[in-house]
Amino acid sequence: MTMLTSIAISILVGFVVHGGDIACSFTPASPSRVLSFRHGQQQLRLSMPDDPAPSDYDSDDLGTEKRVSVDTDEDDAVIRDELKRELILLASVTNRGACASTEENNLVVDLVTQLEALNPTADPALNSQGDWELCYSSTQSFRSSPFFLAIRAFLGDGNKAVAENAFTIHDRATTASQVGKVRQIIDKDNKELISEYDLSVGLMPGLPFRVKGTVVTSADLTVIAPETWEMMVRGTKVNKSNVPFLDQYLDDSEIEIPVGEAYKVISGSIPKAILRTFYVDEGMRITRDVDDNFFVFTRA
Repeated sequence: MTMLTSIAISILVGFVVHGGDIACSFTPASPSRVLSFRHGQQQLRLSMPDDPAPSDYDSDDLGTEKRVSVDTDEDDAVIRDELKRELILLASVTNRGACASTEENNLVVDLVTQLEALNPTADPALNSQGDWELCYSSTQSFRSSPFFLAIRAFLGDGNKAVAENAFTIHDRATTASQVGKVRQIIDKDNKELISEYDLSVGLMPGLPFRVKGTVVTSADLTVIAPETWEMMVRGTKVNKSNVPFLDQYLDDSEIEIPVGEAYKVISGSIPKAILRTFYVDEGMRITRDVDDNFFVFTRA
């Protein structure tokens, strides 16, 4: 296995600690399904419900949740522009939220809440087509990718703490990495979302050479409410590597890890992640995940 492939897999598998020994087993012939993960000498058992698709969300269950509002007052355009300017300024000085202090994060939460109340677009889930670049994230930026959204959906609310811990482990394991542009591309028919995550990883402390690449994840979209997408991950690959000889091979061969098919083998279905967009206009989009973390995107 090449060095780049090893690094790519480490990037793609969110709950794998670099250099660790991970094993996974699945026991289907029992009243409740059990997934067992082993890292080193530690073993973690996750109890999955009898439901054959435990991570699926029924759109009927969203009835009591927050719904999108539409502001038709033309005079509010000036207020929106000022709020967006302040939000973009805070995003730029906090490295997309990664370095935000508690006070700065609270200011961003207030700005986002005000913008969502002044959303000018009806049916934002149907009107978010195009190329977007991540401007601010209230959680780890990699969680905007369908790959990690699928992990959260697969584990379900019963194992939410496990998911949070896994994301924290992944975040710490890639602390030395440098994140470049984080993009999302939504097709004109609202059927597909492509996530692109530019990453630079140091091979060893003290060495100047860094492996670079773009982790590209594809997912199928279904609009189930005016503000809501149901997303199912398809596959993940690495493009634009800087490793000699291997870079052109990866770009030309279009090698993709079939993440969705892997979920089918493990659990019988692909987990359905929920994303809700409460604000979109010609230049900005604010989307929340199932845990109410928000991602602010600007037009690329």
